[in-house]
Amino acid sequence: MKLLHLDSSVLGPHSVSRQVSAAAVERLRQANPGLAVTYRDLSTAPLGHLTGSHLAAGQGATPEPSLRNDIAAGQAVLDEFLAADIVVIGAPMYNFTIPSQLKAWIDRVVVAGKTFKYGANGVEGLAGNKRVIVAISRGGFYGAGTPMAALEHLETYLRGVFGFIGVTNLEFIPADGIMVGPEHREKAVAGALLAAGSLNAA
Repeated sequence: MKLLHLDSSVLGPHSVSRQVSAAAVERLRQANPGLAVTYRDLSTAPLGHLTGSHLAAGQGATPEPSLRNDIAAGQAVLDEFLAADIVVIGAPMYNFTIPSQLKAWIDRVVVAGKTFKYGANGVEGLAGNKRVIVAISRGGFYGAGTPMAALEHLETYLRGVFGFIGVTNLEFIPADGIMVGPEHREKAVAGALLAAGSLNAA
């Protein structure tokens, strides 16, 4: 069994989402001794954002020499994702949505013919055989019924995009209110770490 672990926070050791994603991976590693883990830090080794030249190369055009390494990196992350049985993602909220580094990764794995396809009945997801666990951290409170609910574009976006490619086994571990104050942060982190350590083994 293969696990792909992604982090996207720019805060390094100060990141809550990194703490929680690491705890989730450790829980699954302990529960599955033969688990093969691949780690990718999207902050320290970011992917380039898509350009028209990327899209042209995807349609068969000869890539510009300056893009060849980046295109190869994009193929590598797609291959990692396709090979993984479990994907664990650390995803903090930045300005109400995901970090741009994580968006760049998503743009490399949401690929027609690879993770979804169009057919007579509309879109069909092709990546539904995966378990995806997302450790999210948010500075405030964005749940249903809160004043900030309309600005929640982190979890809602990830639910939408993974659903689009067929993932139905999708779990979120939230740490909310981490910027409200020290007590809220401590409580949120403790709760998220407890949830990560209690994940089902399979």
